[in-house]
Amino acid sequence: MVYVIKNLPTLAISLDGNEKSNRFFCSRALYSGKVKGCLSFTSSRLVNAFEKCSLCGIEQLKLSTVLFNFKEVNNLCNIALNVACELEPMCDGETEGSDIENDNSAKDVYSLELYGKDCLMNSYTERYDTNQPSAKSSVENGILYLEEMDEKVLSERILKLSRRNKHKSALVIYKSMIFSGLKPDLHACNSLLSTLLRNGMLDNALKVFNSMKASELTTGHTYSLILKAVADARGYDTAINMFRELISSRNLREQIDIIVYNTMISIFAKANNWDQAQKIWKILQYNGQVGTTVTYRLLICTFVRCGQNELAIDAYSEMIHNGLSPESDTMHAIIGAYSREGKYDSALNILQCMLDSELKPNARACNIVINSLGKAGKVKLAFEIYDLMKSLGHAPDVYTWNSLLNALNRANRYCDAIQLFERIRNIQSVILNEHIYNTVLTSCHRLGLWEKAVQVLWQMEASELPVSTASYNQVIGACEVARRPKVALQVYHHMVRQNHSPDIFTLLSLMRVCIWGSLYNEAVEILKFSEPNGSLYNAAIQGMCLTGRFDLAKKLYTEMRERRFQPDGKTRAMMLQNLPKDSRRNRKR
Repeated sequence: MVYVIKNLPTLAISLDGNEKSNRFFCSRALYSGKVKGCLSFTSSRLVNAFEKCSLCGIEQLKLSTVLFNFKEVNNLCNIALNVACELEPMCDGETEGSDIENDNSAKDVYSLELYGKDCLMNSYTERYDTNQPSAKSSVENGILYLEEMDEKVLSERILKLSRRNKHKSALVIYKSMIFSGLKPDLHACNSLLSTLLRNGMLDNALKVFNSMKASELTTGHTYSLILKAVADARGYDTAINMFRELISSRNLREQIDIIVYNTMISIFAKANNWDQAQKIWKILQYNGQVGTTVTYRLLICTFVRCGQNELAIDAYSEMIHNGLSPESDTMHAIIGAYSREGKYDSALNILQCMLDSELKPNARACNIVINSLGKAGKVKLAFEIYDLMKSLGHAPDVYTWNSLLNALNRANRYCDAIQLFERIRNIQSVILNEHIYNTVLTSCHRLGLWEKAVQVLWQMEASELPVSTASYNQVIGACEVARRPKVALQVYHHMVRQNHSPDIFTLLSLMRVCIWGSLYNEAVEILKFSEPNGSLYNAAIQGMCLTGRFDLAKKLYTEMRERRFQPDGKTRAMMLQNLPKDSRRNRKR
């Protein structure tokens, strides 16, 4: 039986189990006065207690062991043996009536009060300036004497306390069991780990985990709990180092199941670290593990989210090869992967598989397929998916409409694109964005419908949408196709007033339309006031040659070479063809 002495700076006190020796062991802490814990041990050899002390994570102190004959102590001291409720080992954060009391664990701890006037031991302890420890401080390290020695009963107590989130009480019983040489069952240990991690007690959880490893009580669930907690608290680099340490051990590697691999993949998926997720996938394959539906869902979604579409397709192919049925999330992700890789036929097959499996594709998946078909010029199929989308109850959004408009433009059906734009504009529930406006401006540009382009541009500005330089370029391009240089110049000056800086495409288009409109002076001014650029000189010289203004072409060519810009092949050829003719004309004059 073990007693806690209240009035002495005592670390541990025990009665030897051997009645014949009748020896009373008291080990006093030569410390700063604060008792660090109450140790229980049944062996008469104190060194065994120290060994157990280190296993339980209790700091070893310098101890002075005093041996008393039990009969002498009994005669000299007035010993009162009580079972005191106030000495119940309540932990910080827990209240009276805790689960230890409810489980009648308090009867395992007894109070032994030594009155100073009757006990000769006080004369020995007065030399130490110490604070008298309370029963609460004596169990701070969580080591209690256990009267109940049934491992199953104690494991059940740990399980109940853990489920009720009484993590400190559960930890006390666990440490006491380990100290007493008892072995909690696996279910209790995992439950304790879980509640410790839920309450942010990672250091304690790691101590329990190491104890479980030493006792060979770990499972895949154990490793998953610890790895996830370490990744959250200390980063995934620490988690991957711990994982590598585990798989480097042959004995531990055999205990690591697919759940642990899934945990590691999920850790890197959360951080969007597709490279490390791929490495875990390769280790999984190398160790002969077969992935589950969860494994491939994590891999595919992570690869697609990180733009690694080929890896996602490889993971999906392996999943199908292993005879696993993908879930809805996986199929949505792989539709995106196939579509972005231009494999619209495979995307359509996945979409059809979802319908055959009575799964409802979401609007995002339909939009991705429509966009992929539009890029491939499959306008009819794109509109069929659009009809399917409506039949599934999904309302088309701006992404849907923009994909359909782009599909018509890619098929050179610009008039149909403009008509669709007018239909979209009449739908009150649709709020047009700059992408739709830019798409229809492209249609106007191709057809040379400068009036329609200017109208759309004014509507865009009136809706207070951000108008980019590319939008103005499309309008100037429509004026170029329609040979409307003055309108193009008006749009250009309006663009500058709106604080939009023209880019090289703006200036090239403006240069061409001015030359073809015989506004040569304006063309030269554009070249003069813009930043010197070889492409602009090439466009100006070629335009002058094609319109018969060889004198201006020669002048610009000379200026171009003085500025050390290199003419392209077409400019050189035109100058070689036209300069001799120009020279003959001058001689005739």
